[in-house]
Amino acid sequence: MSTTSKASQRITALLDDNSFVEIGGLVTARATDFNMKPTETPSDGCITGYGVIDGNLVYVYSQDASVMNGTIGEMHAKKIANLYDLAMKTGAPVIGLLDCAGVRLQEGTDALAAFGIIYAKQTAASGVIPQITAVLGSCGGGLALFPTLTDFTFMEEKNAKLFVNAPNALDGNVVTKCDSSAAKFHAEESGIVDVVADEAQILQSIRELIGFLPANNESYAGEECSDDLNRVNPEIAGCVGDTSIALSILADDNRFFEVKAGYAKQMVTGFLRLNGMTVGAVANRCEICDEEGRTVEKMDAVLTAAGCEKAADFVSFCDAFGIPVLSLTNVKGYEATMCSEKRIAKAAARLTYAFASATVPKVNVILDKAYGTAYAVMNSKALGADITMAWPDAQVGAMEGKHAAQIMYDGQGADVINEKAAEYEKMNLNVNNAARRGYVDQIIDAADTRKYVIGAFEMLFTKSEDGPVKKHGTV
Repeated sequence: MSTTSKASQRITALLDDNSFVEIGGLVTARATDFNMKPTETPSDGCITGYGVIDGNLVYVYSQDASVMNGTIGEMHAKKIANLYDLAMKTGAPVIGLLDCAGVRLQEGTDALAAFGIIYAKQTAASGVIPQITAVLGSCGGGLALFPTLTDFTFMEEKNAKLFVNAPNALDGNVVTKCDSSAAKFHAEESGIVDVVADEAQILQSIRELIGFLPANNESYAGEECSDDLNRVNPEIAGCVGDTSIALSILADDNRFFEVKAGYAKQMVTGFLRLNGMTVGAVANRCEICDEEGRTVEKMDAVLTAAGCEKAADFVSFCDAFGIPVLSLTNVKGYEATMCSEKRIAKAAARLTYAFASATVPKVNVILDKAYGTAYAVMNSKALGADITMAWPDAQVGAMEGKHAAQIMYDGQGADVINEKAAEYEKMNLNVNNAARRGYVDQIIDAADTRKYVIGAFEMLFTKSEDGPVKKHGTV
């Protein structure tokens, strides 16, 4: 491996020192049409091999833009395909560092077949080994499917480009109007990108993420825990709005790795450890706080189409890799806009399906409001949560009291509406009512949440659940 190319420098920065072993370093292109010569394509524009991250085996390919702009041809693809075959045999993650001008036009249909071969390998590996891609340069056309066929995507914040059609090729758009290939667009609008940062931080974040993930779908993700399992956190009661902070408080050593933080902000997804065990978290959010704890943005406590899709994909990943799921619920309904109405039913159905079909341990904590079918969608007891907890002031019911009274006592005066609203909230929304009917298993003090959640997951560690025999669902 050349130690001077940017592609090789990225591998060196990503892996543990002196751990990389290159595979296929002498491979060159076979095509000679259009004045191509095999001696001009060292490694055929892609460095492949294996190494370790904190002692964990990983396979890596890094595209070399200095060789024919990193374009993908027959031999380039065969190297990546071979890497996937090894990863599947040994059960270890694949990490792709993308920097490529796209298809190698000189190789024609051989190059097109090359894309199809890699797509097929990524599809076969899905749900078997974790797949991570980092877009560090250009990633256009058919190459844009590489990150979207994998589990997690990182993108360099300034110079990386990710697109199927370039911004200037979109009707009515120019890149100065909307750079639809930029990291900001894909982190906040398309939802493709999980983490945006500079290149050095991206490589460090991938190392951190690998630490949370199992090597494959038959292994366990965990480590020794030195944090207090019974740690009391009275400050968590003030984090009902910004649940990303609540999850950091709950986590071992306060380490929460959030994914897709810039997209669908009313839903939080990410990984934490509880007593050393990796747990996937899904949480409603209605405000964002800065590092000083000041509220900088407020949102409605509702399910959005984008938030449901974001959470559904995340829960499906956790279920595939045997990662338990924790949900923090604070939701009053669905987003009510014309744009949302086009997608919300299908998106909510996808989230419902993801929670209901997941066979991993599932724990739900109701922090505040839990109204209507939006609550049912959020990993409710009825949907299949193994343990449901609630804080003492939580409310569980069909809808808030005033709206219920207005419907049931339509035409009555304000005094009657207010009286019946208070009566409805006392009778039907009080969390004790849900507990008496078995929809809530435990009512816990907010400060003790960490202790009870850890206890629940330890109890559920040996959970085994089989659904009906079928090839796959269709939702």
